[in-house]
Amino acid sequence: MSVAVIAGSTGLVGSHLLNLLLDDVSCSRVIALSRKPLSREHPKLQNMVIEFDSLETISVDLKADDVFCCLGTTIRQAGSQAAFRKVDYDYPVKLAQITKEQGARQYLLITALGSDKNSSIFYNRVKGEVEEAIGSIGFDSYHIFQPSMLLGVRKEERGGESAGKLVMKILGFAIPKRYKAVDAAKVAKGMLKSAAKKQPGTHIHSSAELQDF
Repeated sequence: MSVAVIAGSTGLVGSHLLNLLLDDVSCSRVIALSRKPLSREHPKLQNMVIEFDSLETISVDLKADDVFCCLGTTIRQAGSQAAFRKVDYDYPVKLAQITKEQGARQYLLITALGSDKNSSIFYNRVKGEVEEAIGSIGFDSYHIFQPSMLLGVRKEERGGESAGKLVMKILGFAIPKRYKAVDAAKVAKGMLKSAAKKQPGTHIHSSAELQDF
């Protein structure tokens, strides 16, 4: 029986993943980190309400086998590039460092299609940088998920996404598989199934691969 930590459980992928983890008989406890109390209860769920800037204050409570990081925002939502980097780079790296110190063996991270530490595009560059930074921490197993545009119902739609999703659906037949929008539920299933395999090493999961879950 394993213990899981999940950050970003109120997001598009994270909300699906939280449900899957709670239903998974091989998972004995789920530690869900959130800035506000979650709206659901479950015998296996331990909801820890925390500001991620103060994550180190609960480090001793973050003993787990598997860590799922579904944190992510946009520059528009964050308000600046610095604020975006804090959510998409600083927090995932800090979570990785703390949980590794507490004995975690697997880390599963969502980034994005096009992530590249050498990219001239700020968003893609940060995604590539966080992949590399966490890779250097030394987890036994490290999984990176790089989805294209995510499909699903958000609590708050991101600017431009509604139009983008419509275009993706209309022209889906003409779009190469690796670029097609992917359902958030498929990404969540891919994360859970990848964690169950306990494969050592670094594994990168493309958006095309995620389409098959």
